[in-house]
Amino acid sequence: MRNRRSLSALVGAVTLVLGMSAAASAAPASAAVGKPCGYYATSKDSFYNHCTGDGSNVVIKVDAVHARDYETCVTPGTSWLGPRSKVRNAWYAGRTC
Repeated sequence: MRNRRSLSALVGAVTLVLGMSAAASAAPASAAVGKPCGYYATSKDSFYNHCTGDGSNVVIKVDAVHARDYETCVTPGTSWLGPRSKVRNAWYAGRTC
């Protein structure tokens, strides 16, 4: 009887772990490959990753280096904003487009 309880506990634990793995794999693909939501930059380029489940487009404010800041509309997924030397930051402006 003790072996059956141990086996039952083991099966339950494996099921829990597999369920958690499936939930993690349901995350947006962009987040799964290491791209954060929102602004991020590489050594050379600046990007904005709009993570959404509803397919909306949003307005972001772009903090430009040595130029006037501007707003632009981005679609779901990653948008290239320009070279890192020309874009300092970007954030959600609070509205759709």
